[in-house]
Amino acid sequence: MSKQFLILGLLALSLSSHAQTKFQPQDTEFYSPVPPIVKTSAHAAPSDAIVLFDGSNLNEWQSDKQKDQAASWTINKDILTVKPGAGAIRTTREFEDFQLHLEWRSPEVIKGEGQGRGNSGVFLQGKYEIQILDNDDNKTYVNGQAGSIYKQSAPLVEVRKPDNGWHTYDIIYTAPRFNENGQLLKRGVVTLLHNGVLVQNNTELQGTTEYIGMPKMIAHGKGPIILQDHGNPVSFRNIWIRELK
Repeated sequence: MSKQFLILGLLALSLSSHAQTKFQPQDTEFYSPVPPIVKTSAHAAPSDAIVLFDGSNLNEWQSDKQKDQAASWTINKDILTVKPGAGAIRTTREFEDFQLHLEWRSPEVIKGEGQGRGNSGVFLQGKYEIQILDNDDNKTYVNGQAGSIYKQSAPLVEVRKPDNGWHTYDIIYTAPRFNENGQLLKRGVVTLLHNGVLVQNNTELQGTTEYIGMPKMIAHGKGPIILQDHGNPVSFRNIWIRELK
């Protein structure tokens, strides 16, 4: 008997043996480890989230310009608004992989066009910008409109603002990984739902999001969340983050 026929015979015998095995439902059930419990309620952060802004204070934020200087944006009626000229603000904590939720609204008085209308942004780990912009009937480059990874990846669809004017971003982020020599092991990945609509689907980051020039691949560890001051009074509310492990 040839080696080939011997192998085929053993394979047929193995398949026949498996076919005769009678599995029970419990054979494919397991009961540990038990997932931790997360409590949720309408319009509130999950119980395991870090609340970055709930309308009460800016304790989780500081100036991006001046280290350890308090953030000076405006809070009015539980809403945080960019104070033009004050500069970006950043979280006092740093993060790696996470789920981030935030709500934002364009300025009530519409001014400018293109990138000059309702412009802000949220920077993941301080390096990778998810664009915030007043999209409605406002022509601009597609990889710079709301829901884009700025200057890298246009959104899958253009999402317009809801009746109440408040947009939501839900971002699932896996940070890039580098070895001890700073060499890239794995690119960062972003999934973004804009008002519940998928606009970035496991999109790989090409590097930093640059205004001029190509993305740069810079080795780094944990980093902050940064909200951009682009000179427009964009507003924010209900910002929370869940660290993913």
